Amino acid sequence: MAPTKTGLAYLGQSLNSGGDISNLVTSIEELNLKVIPARVTDIILDETNQPKFTEYGGWNGIGTIEFEPINTPSPKSIKKPIAKPFFPQLKSFPLVNEIVLLLHLPDTEIGKQSSSQVYYYLNAISIWNHPHHNAYPNIFDGVDDEEQKNDYQSIEGGSVRRVDDESTEINLQGDNPTGGTFIERTNIHPVLPFVGDNIFEGRFGNSIRLGSTARSKGLYKNNWSENGEEGNPITILRNGQPTDSSDEGWLPIVDNINKDLSSIYLTSNQLIPIKVASTNYTGLEKAPEYPNSYKGAQVVLNSERILLNSTKDSVLISGQKVISLSANEGIGLSTSGSMSIESGELKLGASNAKQPLILGDTFMVQLKAITSDLISVMVALTNEPSLTLASGAAGTALESLNKFIKSIEAEEFTSKVTKTV
Repeated sequence: MAPTKTGLAYLGQSLNSGGDISNLVTSIEELNLKVIPARVTDIILDETNQPKFTEYGGWNGIGTIEFEPINTPSPKSIKKPIAKPFFPQLKSFPLVNEIVLLLHLPDTEIGKQSSSQVYYYLNAISIWNHPHHNAYPNIFDGVDDEEQKNDYQSIEGGSVRRVDDESTEINLQGDNPTGGTFIERTNIHPVLPFVGDNIFEGRFGNSIRLGSTARSKGLYKNNWSENGEEGNPITILRNGQPTDSSDEGWLPIVDNINKDLSSIYLTSNQLIPIKVASTNYTGLEKAPEYPNSYKGAQVVLNSERILLNSTKDSVLISGQKVISLSANEGIGLSTSGSMSIESGELKLGASNAKQPLILGDTFMVQLKAITSDLISVMVALTNEPSLTLASGAAGTALESLNKFIKSIEAEEFTSKVTKTV
């Protein structure tokens, strides 16, 4: 059987080779039958949307949408057709009233009937070119609220809705919301791209930038391109925009490690102008290069709090040069087991400490020997009748020395916890 001359590949071939125009028209018509723009009217995100959750396959139907074709909008009362997610690994589900592209493709019954097909949908169309949402509602859906109807008509007229509070009259979740509550916000800004960037943006001010050193001449500049050759790679994972972000959410912003709530930067040779909480490196004889002046490859984590936790094995920290721990209020090390510090030279109190520590056991052995000798002298003095004053003082000293040697034997002067070599 000869291959069918339809689809995108044949369209391109026909355009490039000046093929039969009738075949080209046929291909376009067939493609139009397979690709349909549609408005989302409802979506299944968990089991609370009943009875649709059960009707559309239970947990196997997560992400299923109800839709209405753009060219034939219908009232809410009419039962809507459904479509399933196109991508099995990428979960990027649309909001109600966002526009998606539908493809009519084979379903699970293809083994029984080759013509068995259902609709699948691609990600929401970027009508407003904004990561937060791209809803475009149907003004004929039976809306009773006058303000909401005005909102719908305004958007139908092509105006971007710029709310001035944290609520919305535009329905973004359907009549039976599932999977939480989506609140339209005015301070969610799109991330500005630089040449060659691949950027993945969430709806809530979170993003991953696969970028590079890129010195822009435009109004917006990034703060990681002041050093190094253009084109050197950088990866930025960012969660949460600055708390002082404006309500002009249609304006772009640039990642800022000192203002974004949490960030991870993977650099090649960029200089990251991070403002660290403490730069107290006096515990080291030679301070490391300051964080905001280092120009080599590094991983930088910045947030209000950082937690490292191992649930089964160990936490290992290793450095080619030094490891520095610096804090403004205190550093605590605690364990229910043992703690060991092995070093060529261990200094306590200051990096220029010179006085050596006493070896407890060795010192106590020698001290006990000296104390025993002193006891012998005191005993002799107390037994000498010709030395009345000396024998009295010797008796008092003898009593103290006996108590002292008992304390030595009881190991009262040596630590049960801290050991040295």
